[in-house]
Amino acid sequence: MDKRYMALGTSMMVLKLLEQQSMYGYQIIKELEWQSQQVFCLQEGTLYPILHGLEQQGAVTGVQKIAENGRTRKYYEITEHGRKVLAEKTAEWQVYQDAVNRVIGGEVFG
Repeated sequence: MDKRYMALGTSMMVLKLLEQQSMYGYQIIKELEWQSQQVFCLQEGTLYPILHGLEQQGAVTGVQKIAENGRTRKYYEITEHGRKVLAEKTAEWQVYQDAVNRVIGGEVFG
């Protein structure tokens, strides 16, 4: 998958995953791979700048927790502001997706 296309929706997908449950970084990577059937395979060096940017925006917050294996991990949680950002990004994505589908002759959803 071309990384330019992937970058368009990555932060939206991360927010969507965190809307489902709080997760630590590696868990986000694995869940994104699983839910996308291995289409989206992020490296840690790609994910963490996204998470840090979302933290700076106030869309997510990081909380230190003890994992099941006893290790301390930073779990990311979506904030109320993050839920608003997710709704905005989802609406923007729908407009983008519909426009692309109209141009290439695909079906317009929505």
